[in-house]
Amino acid sequence: MSNLSVEIGKRIRNYRIGQKMSQEELAEKCGLHPTYIGQVERGEKNATIESIYKITAGLSVSMSTLFEKIDHHDDGNNKTNSPFIAYDLVQSVPKETQKKLVSILRDIIDMI
Repeated sequence: MSNLSVEIGKRIRNYRIGQKMSQEELAEKCGLHPTYIGQVERGEKNATIESIYKITAGLSVSMSTLFEKIDHHDDGNNKTNSPFIAYDLVQSVPKETQKKLVSILRDIIDMI
């Protein structure tokens, strides 16, 4: 599959794990098969817009949030682009956790 399918799958997995949800739980919430969720997360399936809509609804994440800054990841350099990796990690956890992470990051930067 394309880098885009893999990147979307990683984001879905990060959101799901950030919410401490299994693939089975997500599949049940969005009316899809757990095997399909796994295939989408691994980038093996090119999900339809309708399926992505169901998945984002199951995760309580907007489609715009899922696709936010996705164009910057398609440069083939995802694994070494630390700001985008950090963005994906922070974006995948609940808002309260995001605030804590930003605070911790600021503290670390101040120490450097």
